[in-house]
Amino acid sequence: MTVLVTGGAGFIGGNFVLDWLRQLDEPIVNIDKLTYAGNLQTLSVFEGDARHHFVCGDIGDRVLLDKLLSEHQPRAIVNFAAESHVDRSIHGPGEFIQTNVVGTFALLEATRAYWLGLSDQAKYAFRFLHVSTDEVYGTLTPDDPPFSEMNRYEPNSPYSASKAASDHLVRAWHHTYGLPVLTTNCSNNYGPYHFPEKLIPLVILHALAGKPLPIYGDGQQVRDWLYVKDHCSAIRRVLEAGAVGETYNVGGWNEKTNLEVVMAICGLLDELKPRQDGVSYAQQMTYVQDRPGHDRRYAIDASKIEQALGWKPAETFETGLRKTVIWYLENQSWVQGVTSGQYRQWLETHYHGK
Repeated sequence: MTVLVTGGAGFIGGNFVLDWLRQLDEPIVNIDKLTYAGNLQTLSVFEGDARHHFVCGDIGDRVLLDKLLSEHQPRAIVNFAAESHVDRSIHGPGEFIQTNVVGTFALLEATRAYWLGLSDQAKYAFRFLHVSTDEVYGTLTPDDPPFSEMNRYEPNSPYSASKAASDHLVRAWHHTYGLPVLTTNCSNNYGPYHFPEKLIPLVILHALAGKPLPIYGDGQQVRDWLYVKDHCSAIRRVLEAGAVGETYNVGGWNEKTNLEVVMAICGLLDELKPRQDGVSYAQQMTYVQDRPGHDRRYAIDASKIEQALGWKPAETFETGLRKTVIWYLENQSWVQGVTSGQYRQWLETHYHGK
């Protein structure tokens, strides 16, 4: 048996591949385009391992997809491949439409053609699991209940709109063609191997480098934080036992303001790697202009996946964040490998040198 993973050299996909191969013998075929956020160094521990077959490629490449599906005959596909950074989607939405919408369409069509050619038994057992985001639901007021699977879609950024479109395609391919799909919508992930454009790794690395810690607007935007390895365990559980056609929200039950997150990181760094001058890293916090259309609050109601599949997160925000900070302190070679000149130029442009 084999599972095909798309986007398996990225942050969440890479962690999924690592955890899968550490716990299971079932091989993975891993296709990743290796854009700026894809990094094979994340998977270097499995270099030469016959269970991990890596292919550098695009989910929009139908010829390649047909070849891989025919050759490896996977029992399931887990689709992580996506452009995922809201700020980048604001500056350049075209890449997000191409990968998240057009790419998902190509993947679904290749999967449908492959699935139709399977035996009845293999067709019944096959699964297509699509990994999505809570951002498709829009934004919440402070008093709103968390997002459930019944919330209507109200995406507010080019990124979330492109992911919403991909979710709709997956749903339609199930209802129209009978493709056995599963969809997960997760809250903000954090943890090891996170490309340092997102809040938590960016703050850790800026703090250690003595740079200002940029905080959008008033810092009171609320997010639900999910440790990436908890997310990976949820995906494995949904793949194993999820009901075909269903959506499962995956969250950490950890609502925090951005300001609270930055302060928590500073407190851990003050403890684990104090500044030489004895001053708290919190002194480096700098408020910057808020981004356009910044959603105020996301929160996930993860009751359905707990009640239906028995899954709940193992980490609290405090335990997960401590593990994350320690990982970055102990893996500076990985950090140096991903913080290329191109990435530093993007940071300089995006934050205007702040």
